[in-house]
Amino acid sequence: MTEARKAVALISGGLDSLLAARVMQEQGIHVEGINFFTGFCVEGHTHAIRKKDRAKPKRNNALWVAEQLGIKLHIIDIIEEYKDVVLNPKHGYGAHLNPCLDCKIFMVQKAKEWIEANGFDFIITGEVIGQRPKSQRKDTMPVIAIESGAEDRLLRPLCGKNLPPTLPEMEGWIDREGLYDFEGRSRKPQMALAQQFGYEEYAQPAGGCCFLTDEKYAQKLADLWRARGERKYEFDDIMLLKVGRHIRPSPNFKLIIGREDGENKFLEGYRKQFTHLFTTSHNGPLVLLDGVAGDEDLQLAAEVTARFSQGRSADQVDVEIHPLNEETRTLSVRPIGGSAIPADWYL
Repeated sequence: MTEARKAVALISGGLDSLLAARVMQEQGIHVEGINFFTGFCVEGHTHAIRKKDRAKPKRNNALWVAEQLGIKLHIIDIIEEYKDVVLNPKHGYGAHLNPCLDCKIFMVQKAKEWIEANGFDFIITGEVIGQRPKSQRKDTMPVIAIESGAEDRLLRPLCGKNLPPTLPEMEGWIDREGLYDFEGRSRKPQMALAQQFGYEEYAQPAGGCCFLTDEKYAQKLADLWRARGERKYEFDDIMLLKVGRHIRPSPNFKLIIGREDGENKFLEGYRKQFTHLFTTSHNGPLVLLDGVAGDEDLQLAAEVTARFSQGRSADQVDVEIHPLNEETRTLSVRPIGGSAIPADWYL
């Protein structure tokens, strides 16, 4: 008997990567999964924060996919390496700040390094021609294979019949007839195949967890870069941009305002890193101040904090301010009127 060939599948947690790996298992290929953690895909954590999202699954979808397939999953932290992909994408951004083509090239390149270090034969992805406008077009498929260095060791089982034969096919490791010819944005073929394999409760097939594809998130990230005067970020920045109401009353500071209990509790973990405010005379949110604020700025921040408390209609609200490395102070302020908050303050 010949030894089973081995492939590593890029497992995002979505339906396509689940199906691509399963199609290869059906051909007797030993499959293991690899999930690259960029920091921009944190589904279960963000779902757990807000009450309105608590009905959503808290699971790590990549781990769930690996469990369904019965495979080992290798989770690799690439947060630091990935920064250059986000900040300097050779192929540019998609609709927002999503460097999808550069991202795919980078991840396939990392997977190529991994298979060479671990004695695997080829790489599997769940890509489908025409599904993503930036990275999954017929003309970009070869770009990913070439620029990543994977060349013909990169196999896309869900659309392989629409692409030139790869090394696993030419060497007879797999049967090309066992591949699929999916194409376009419709997910119905994938959903039908999932039903055939008996998969249910998978992540929404048209979904995606990358924050960078979200318009509002991208706007807040761009604002962060403008305010700081440089295109840099840390993991804490990634998470904080996803939480709370973000208001920028001035170029030199913005406020991150908890919208409910779960967000307030999450923001508490950052109190030692930011000037923070909260109301003491009425129930209200925890507010982080990101930037540099003088006395007039703190007065305005207190008025905004009071506006989002239960004392929004009161004549006076007491707001406790905890500046970094300074003594705590309390201001009694009149809440700023809702109409007095310009729409362009909201990020």
